[in-house]
Parts: sequence; structure tokens; C-alpha cells
Amino acid sequence: MFAWSLELAWLIVLLPFAAFALIGLFLHRWPRLSASLSILAIGLSFILSVLIAAHVFLGGMQEPFELSIRWLAMPGLNVDMGLLIDGITGVMLIVVTLVALLVQVYSLGYMHGDPGFSSYYAYQSVFAGSMLGLVLANNFGQIFVFWELVGLASYLLIGFWFGRDSAKNAAVKAFVTNRVGDFGFLLAILFLQIIFGTLNFNGLAAEIAGYTNTAILIGISILLLAGPIGKSAQFPLHVWLPDAMEGPTPVSALIHAATMVAAGVYLIARAYFIFSTTPEAMMVIAVVGGFTALFAATIALVQNDIKRILAYSTLSQLGYMVMAMGIGAMTAGMFHLMTHAFFKALLFLAAGSVIHAMANEQDIWKMGRLKDKMPVTTWTFVIGALALAGIPPLSGFWSKDEILLGAFASGHMGLYLLGTLVAFLTAFYMFRLIFVAFFGSNKGGEHAHESPLVMTVPLVILAVLAVVAGFVGSPLMDYAFAHYVTYPGAVHHDPNIMVMVISALVAIAGIILAWAIYQKELISHLALREKFQGIYTLLYNKYYIDEIYHWLGQRFIDGTARVLFWFDIYVVNGLVNGIAALTGGAGKVLRYTETGQVQTYAGYMLVGVIVIVGLVLIAGFAMLI
Repeated sequence: MFAWSLELAWLIVLLPFAAFALIGLFLHRWPRLSASLSILAIGLSFILSVLIAAHVFLGGMQEPFELSIRWLAMPGLNVDMGLLIDGITGVMLIVVTLVALLVQVYSLGYMHGDPGFSSYYAYQSVFAGSMLGLVLANNFGQIFVFWELVGLASYLLIGFWFGRDSAKNAAVKAFVTNRVGDFGFLLAILFLQIIFGTLNFNGLAAEIAGYTNTAILIGISILLLAGPIGKSAQFPLHVWLPDAMEGPTPVSALIHAATMVAAGVYLIARAYFIFSTTPEAMMVIAVVGGFTALFAATIALVQNDIKRILAYSTLSQLGYMVMAMGIGAMTAGMFHLMTHAFFKALLFLAAGSVIHAMANEQDIWKMGRLKDKMPVTTWTFVIGALALAGIPPLSGFWSKDEILLGAFASGHMGLYLLGTLVAFLTAFYMFRLIFVAFFGSNKGGEHAHESPLVMTVPLVILAVLAVVAGFVGSPLMDYAFAHYVTYPGAVHHDPNIMVMVISALVAIAGIILAWAIYQKELISHLALREKFQGIYTLLYNKYYIDEIYHWLGQRFIDGTARVLFWFDIYVVNGLVNGIAALTGGAGKVLRYTETGQVQTYAGYMLVGVIVIVGLVLIAGFAMLI
């Protein structure tokens, strides 16, 4: 249908990078022009992405499209650059460009008057361009380049308000934490190149299909998984994501919905041909994802910062996606990534609307009655929360149920029960937020006001998508999401009414419990907190993981640094300074022999002759004896 658009796919990446370059070099003094150029660039990328997706999903494209050129050639190493377009790519292009476009439009209102307005849009452009380059890459080497650019852009945006110490520290924390995961990812890439001689996805798939050394594949898989654990903030490298809330709220929406954290899940899907070869690696993925889903959901139960509640919700939902990949339901994981992008972007942008109206207040207990002052923000937020909770027929219901069905049908009953419990917790903590901030009796929101159209229109668009986007993967469609976004060996199960009903009832039960405690106050939340003070404190302090890392850093990293400092000062410097002192002392002694007087030198020669003659005589007498 639009086959010609495939040849122009490289423009999707180039346009945002061109906007970044033009803003940075020439347009920095004209904020409105900078914003217009950035929005125009991502808008054109979105249009081209729509054309490509239409060809992939509606045009009957039978085989993946690949375009590759040789970038570097030397004995034993060939490096290619290229594009790979298939069902997974088509979904990600739509998600990234659409969310990035809406976030940039929304930012016109949210960032209005900020002194760094032009820089903000330049960073937004490079962020979107880096993610799109990662999505379109046809080899691991190219993915790694854009993977690191995504990390750099996130560092710049998280620390955008660098005048705040909290923002600077959060940016550094995100950057350093991701370097840990990226080190494992880089090692995996090196092993793939050394063992198989290529980094191209199709070439590797052909090589690995006949490879029988399971131990090597397990090792590569675990190293490869380290990258997504860092980028998608899975336990134990999850600590950076909640602190990333220090950046502007539109940045949080982009990070949590379509760019940085989505990159890790996308990489697992793209490298599924490696992970799926070893059940051991798949089980590790499933366990990491399932544990993170429950771990983060429990923390979200007691948080009071509106953005941090959403941040831990993202951690939990990413755990869902990773768990889906691990149980073989790759399609379900990608489906949830797509629907989650829309309703999580909606929730963050709606939260940004609240913060904007509340003069940067983020504590939900200092809000209240927002539904009267901010009706559009309120009801779009409620729609996003319903989708996140998995209430039918909203989008989150279809994608979440695909994951639960995958766990149930594949016999992973422990993970199925865990996922069901997480669904209950998700509904509870989201409607705790809603009943306190939007419908609560507190008067903190009485001076709030609805945000301008440039902010509310993106909310309405995302709310519509949160309602309808799930139907593309529902059993109601003959050629649903799973028909296009799949991989040989990935499982996709038939619908199960029992799983659907149970998950919906569990989510409704979570909403009812939140209503009873925080709206009707049939149960006092203060009494519950008092009764379970130990558990509350543990959850509120996020299981003290940050404190543990800080303690380990002080004891091991700082301790090692002190030992190395002592070694440098007293051993290295001592040795170097000792040699220098010896040389200097010898020079001081020898300088007395260099007087510049001929008589002195003649005396030295006479002494030398006497010594030599004496040695010769002694040697002669010794020979005679």
C-alpha cells in the first residue's frame, strides 16, 4: 500500500536529530521557533510512521523489510548500519512518535516561560530521535549506540532543572545506575561478535538456530538481560526511576510511556530469538519481572507524591511486561507496552496538569476537590486509572489479561496468582490517589484551575486511546495484534472467560476497597497505619533499598577508594618521591666535585692515577704470592 515509505524510514530518525542540531546551533534565542521546529520534526516523523505502520499491518507485507550498508570493514570485523521494519517496529514507531508529539504539544503550556525553553525542546528532539533510531536498528551494535544516546538524553532531561540539588543527583543516579546494566549488555554484544561473527539480527538468528552450546547461550542471555534490567528499571536496578521524577512532568511522561523504560522491554522482544533458546534464561526473565511487579506495587500503596505513585506503577507494569516475555508470551508483553504507553502518558500529563494548577504541589494530601475545579483533568485521569486497573473494556483490560492468560495457560500458576494480586493492588493504589486528590474532602485544591487547551487537548486524545487502543488485540478482531506482532516460538493462547472475569472482579474489588477507606472512610486509614506501623514504615521507605545501596557504597566503594588513596600517597608517591630524593641527594654530593678549577681537576686525576697504580701493584703482589 505504502511500500515507498519503507525506503524513507531513515527520515524518521533524521528529522528529530536535525531539529536538535538547528535549535542548538542557530535557534536557541527564539524559543517559539525552537518549539515549532521540534514539534514539526516529530510530527513529520509521526506521519511517516503511520504510513509505514499502515503498510506493515494493512498492506499485506509478508516479510520484514531490511536495508543495510557496510559502515566499517577490517579483517575479522565488519560493522553494518541499517533498518529493520516488521510488526514490532511498526508498533513501536507509532507509540514513540505519537506520545512524543503529544508530549511536545503539551509542553508548550507546561514549560511556558521557562528560561531553558529552547534547550528543553532540543533535548526532547534528541530523546525522541535516539529512541526511534534504537527501534529501527537492524543490529546490536547500532542499537547500543542509540541505547547510550537515550541514556544521555534522559540524563539531560531528568537534570533539566539543574539548579536543584535533587534534580542533579537524580540525573547522576539514573546515568550511573544504567551504566551498570549497560556494561553487561556491552559484554553480551562482544561475545556475540566473537562467537558468531555478526551482530545483525537475522544473521544471528540463523547462526544461533544451529548452535548447541547451551552454557554459552545462557551466559550471553543473562548478560544481555542486564541492559533491560537497567533501562526498564527492574529489580535491583530500579532505584533510578522514582528519582527521575525530578525532571519536568512531560519528561516523566515520555520516559515512562514511550522512550527510556520501553527500550528495555523492546530489546527483550527484539532479542527473543536468543532468550527463547534457553528455558533457564526465560525463567530468570519471568522471575525478575514478576518480583518487580509485586515489589513496586506494594511500595506504591503508601506513597504520597502523585508522581512517585505513578512512577512505582510504571515499575510494576514494566515487571508485568518482562514477566510476559519470560513465560513465552512475547506478543502479550508488546501489547501491554503499547496500551500502557497511552494510559501512562495520560496519567503523567494529567498529573502535570494538577501540579501546574497547584503551584508545583505534589502531595496528594494537600490536594482535594479537584474534580470541581479541573473537570477535564479529573475525568481523563480517571479514564487512565481505569485502563491501568484493567477495567473492561478499556485498553489495559485486554493487554493485562493477555499476560495473565499466558501465565495461566502455560502452567506458571505462581506467576498467574502473583499477577492477579498485582492487579488488585494496582486498582487500589490508583483509586486511593483519585479519592484523596480529586474527590477528597481536603480543601487544598480550592484555588486550582483547569489547564489551557494546549495541555487538555492531548489529555483528551490520550484518554480516547486509553479506551479504544486495546481493541486491536482483543478476541473481537479476526486479525488482531498477535497476527502481526509475533515471533516463531512465542505462544499466544485462545481467550479464557474465567481469567477475564476473575481479573475484572479483582480490579473492581481493589477500587471498592479504596472507596471504602479513602472516600467513605468506613475504615480509618490512620487506624490501619497505626495498626501496621512496621509494614507501613517499610513500604514508605521503599524497603530501604536506597539506604542499603548507600551503606554499601560507603563501606565498599568509599572504603576501596580510601585504601587506593593511601596506596597512592604512601606507596606510589613514596617510591617516586624516594627515587627523586635519592637522585637529588646524589646530585648535591656530586656537585662539589665540579668546581671549574683546573687545579682541582688535576688533583682528581692524580688521585685517580695513584688509585689505579695502587690497584695494579696489589694485583701484581697477589699473583706472585
